[in-house]
Amino acid sequence: MSTENYIKIAQLKSVEAFQQRSKEIGAEIPIDKAVLTAAEASPMAQSIFVGGFEVGNRWCIHPMEGWDANTDGSPTERTIRRWHNFGISGAKFIWGGEAAAVQADGRANPHQTLATPENEAGLKLLLDTLLAAHRANCGESDDLLVGLQLTHSGRFCRPNSKTLEPRIAYHHPLLDPKFGIDPSDDSIVWTDNDLEILISNYVASAKTAERCGYQFVDIKCCHGYLLHEFLSARTRAGQFGGDYDGRTRLLRTIIQRVQESCPNLMVVVRLSLFDTPPFVTSRDVGKPMDYSSLLPYDHGFGVDSDHPMQMDLDEPLRLIGDLESLGVASINLSCASPYYNPHIMRPAIFPPSDGYLPPEDPITGVARQLEAVRKVKQVFPSLPLVGTGYSYLQDYLPHVAQAAVRENWVDIVGLGRMVLSYPTLPADTLKTGIMQRKKVCRTFSDCTTAPRNGLVSGCYPLDAFYKQTSEFEQLKAIKQGLKES
Repeated sequence: MSTENYIKIAQLKSVEAFQQRSKEIGAEIPIDKAVLTAAEASPMAQSIFVGGFEVGNRWCIHPMEGWDANTDGSPTERTIRRWHNFGISGAKFIWGGEAAAVQADGRANPHQTLATPENEAGLKLLLDTLLAAHRANCGESDDLLVGLQLTHSGRFCRPNSKTLEPRIAYHHPLLDPKFGIDPSDDSIVWTDNDLEILISNYVASAKTAERCGYQFVDIKCCHGYLLHEFLSARTRAGQFGGDYDGRTRLLRTIIQRVQESCPNLMVVVRLSLFDTPPFVTSRDVGKPMDYSSLLPYDHGFGVDSDHPMQMDLDEPLRLIGDLESLGVASINLSCASPYYNPHIMRPAIFPPSDGYLPPEDPITGVARQLEAVRKVKQVFPSLPLVGTGYSYLQDYLPHVAQAAVRENWVDIVGLGRMVLSYPTLPADTLKTGIMQRKKVCRTFSDCTTAPRNGLVSGCYPLDAFYKQTSEFEQLKAIKQGLKES
C-alpha cells in the first residue's frame, strides 16, 4: 500500500466530489458549497466572547515551534517574521503564537523560544511585531486576542542538541523502548519536589507574559508533552499520579497558581482530547506497536482501555468540566502526538521522516477530530472551543470551517501548518471568499521533517523565503536519502 491508494484533495475538483469521497469512506464532515465573505455575513466573521473579551472573528492561529530562536531563547529574524505573518493573517485569536518553554531544560530543541523572565524583551518584541503587522494590514486590534503558550517538553526534551534528554512523568512500556529510554533509569522521572519548582516556573513565565502585554497564557497539555503525559500516569506513585485526581493535579495546580498570581491574565488550555498507542516508525503503512500484553491498556488518556485504538471521552469530558469550573476561558482541542502517532493528530498523505505511510485516508483522521470536538460542544455549549486538524482539507478548508461553526460543531477554527504556507487565508476568505490555490498547504510534511533533522521549521515547498535558505538544499538531500533507503 502507498499514498497512491488515497485520492488527493487536489484531485477533488468540486464540493460535490469532496462530499462523495467523504461518503465513500464513511467520514461525516459538514461542508458549505460557497465560502461567504464578511460582507455576506459569514459565520467565520462573527465575533465571540472569550473570558469576557470580544474576539473579532472565528479564525484562530495555533501556537507552533519554529526551531528558529537563538540559543538563549530570544527571537531571531525568522521568529519575528513568523509572528509578523500571524499578525497579517486576519485571524482575531492568536493562541499562544509560540510554544515557549518555562525553563531551559524543557525545550524540544536547542532553538525553542523561552518564556523565562530573562527573555522578556524578546517576548515583547514578538508581541509588538504581531500587533503592528495586524494594525497595518487588518485595521483595528481592539478585537484581537493574543496570548503565549507555556510548555515543558517532558519526554521529548532536546535542549542542547538532537539528542533526547527526557524528563518523564513515568516509565511507559511502549514509549520507553521506542525512544531508547532505559526502563530502570528513575533519574529522569520527576520527583514531587522537582514539580514544585516547575510550578513556580510556570507562574514566573505567566508573570513575564503579563508584563509584556499578552492577554492570556495557554497551559499546554497536549501532544505527548509533559502535562499531557501526566494525564495517563496511572502507575506513578504520590500526589501527582494514580487516580484521576492525582493525574490531573499538576495541570490544575499550575492553573490555580497562575490565576492567584496574575488575576487579570486569562488562562486557556490546549488539550489532547484522545490518544492511541504509539505507532512503529517505518517507510511502510503505519501500524501500532504491539500492545496485546498490556491489555487493559492503562497508558493513555481518552483511550478505551479494552480497545485502545478507540477513544473513550469519559475522563476528558470530566477534565474539561473541571477546567471550566476553574475559570479556564477557552479550550483548544487537539489529540495524540506528532512523535508517536502523527497520522491521528496531523492527517497527511505524505509522512514526515520519523513517521509512516498513513493507514487510513487522511480525510478519516480529519472527521475523527471534528466529531470528537462536536461531542464536547454538545456537553459544554457555553465554553468557547477551538477545533484542530483542518489543514488537510486544503481547498475545502474554509468550506468546512464555515459549516462547522454555523452548525455549532465548534466555535472557532484553528490553523497551524496552513499558516506557514498561506498566512493570509483568513483575511482573503473573509474579504473575497476565494483562496489563492498556489499557497494552499498540500501537507508534504516538510515543516516537520526539517526540524526532525535539526533544521528550522517552515514551508519549504511554497514559501519563497525558505527556498532561498541553505536548509532547503539540506532538506532535499535528506528526502532523497529517505527515498533511496
